Amino acid sequence: MTDNARVRPVINRLSTADADFDARLDTLLAWEGVSSTEVQQRVDEIIAAVRHRGDAALVELSNRFDRLAVGSMAELTLGPARLRQAYDGLPAEQREALAAAAERIRVYHEHQKPGSWQYTEADGTVLGQQVTALDRAGIYVPGGKAAYPSSVLMNAIPAHVAGVREIVMVVPTPDGVLNELVLAAAHLAGVDHVFTLGGAQAVAALAYGTETVPRVDKIVGPGNIYVATAKRAVFGQVGIDMIAGPSEILVVSDGGTDPDWLAMDLFSQAEHDEDAQAILVTWDGAHADAVAASIESLLPTMERQAIIAESLAARGALIVCRDRGEAAALINRIAPEHLELSLADPGSWLGEIRHAGAIFMGRYTAEALGDYCAGPNHVLPTSGTARFSSPLGVYDFQKRSSIINCSADGASTLGRTASVLARGESLTAHARSAEYRIKP
Repeated sequence: MTDNARVRPVINRLSTADADFDARLDTLLAWEGVSSTEVQQRVDEIIAAVRHRGDAALVELSNRFDRLAVGSMAELTLGPARLRQAYDGLPAEQREALAAAAERIRVYHEHQKPGSWQYTEADGTVLGQQVTALDRAGIYVPGGKAAYPSSVLMNAIPAHVAGVREIVMVVPTPDGVLNELVLAAAHLAGVDHVFTLGGAQAVAALAYGTETVPRVDKIVGPGNIYVATAKRAVFGQVGIDMIAGPSEILVVSDGGTDPDWLAMDLFSQAEHDEDAQAILVTWDGAHADAVAASIESLLPTMERQAIIAESLAARGALIVCRDRGEAAALINRIAPEHLELSLADPGSWLGEIRHAGAIFMGRYTAEALGDYCAGPNHVLPTSGTARFSSPLGVYDFQKRSSIINCSADGASTLGRTASVLARGESLTAHARSAEYRIKP
């Protein structure tokens, strides 16, 4: 462990009884997802370059940022045969695990599919809603500090279930290193096009299209600050899923779960990167001490020890509250991406939880199971946005059109109401258009 890590606590300790609790918690939760002026300017320049110079800009930017030496987009394009090769080349155990995860994700998302509907009023007027899929979706798969084949499955499979006709995937390959698991997942998930592009240039290519990269209707998937800034910039030209922040977990424990299990659950998110957040809440002070001891003893055994240590020291916390009621209030205040209810009776808490991306119930339901193979989507709202956002799902790849089919009698009845309201707004053409349909 570094000298710096020894100076700071391994993980912050808070108590709701402390006078400065609210201020300390707010400081830990604070995350500014908006990029700096410098980052925004660089992203704007990259987007402009891709819009005006297309493939040539993509080649130039990929060479610069991913340390490549390619001469054309053909070298940044992977066809179906290469994806199949990656899948066939995996060890049997990995192929079987990918296939099992993919099937569970597919089955879960099949349950999300909404249907079109209509109803007929007494006068024969028909009202309803038609659900249709997007034509083309773009998925961004991170490729920096770690590779995420699971993200391929979680983004592409719901799109397929929704009925999206064409799925375009972009994934950065720094130094030209391809991840076979990621490519195999793309094959298994039925991705149509794969381009080894990353950063703001990949987002711009998906949003506006180039000679080689087809323009998409919506971009989904997490990335770094440049990706997030670019997604924000192109929103309106295309849809986006969300602006994703660092990974988060909030574990609520009643003291009955093995402290080693809980320490590792916290590590499972802290190892993503130094900005990730891992918090445990309990009303059992001795239990909090036991978890702290487990963190200290297990941390040196972790391959990503330095990242975990930085994350826990900067943004992690063990919080001791007074009772269950305070714990429930903290859940809704934090609105975590991942919520583990490591409790004897997790079901009794559901009615009190209003804000959480995904809820993992009981001592045996580790968040890591949801990351890979439980079935529900692991693309979740972060940074408190679970207050108003939902997990990625089939509904993100579909849109709804209203259906209005007035009978003659219905048009006459509605016309009288519309006429009054339109004239009240001084929109005479609206009123007269409706009045033409009114029966004498």
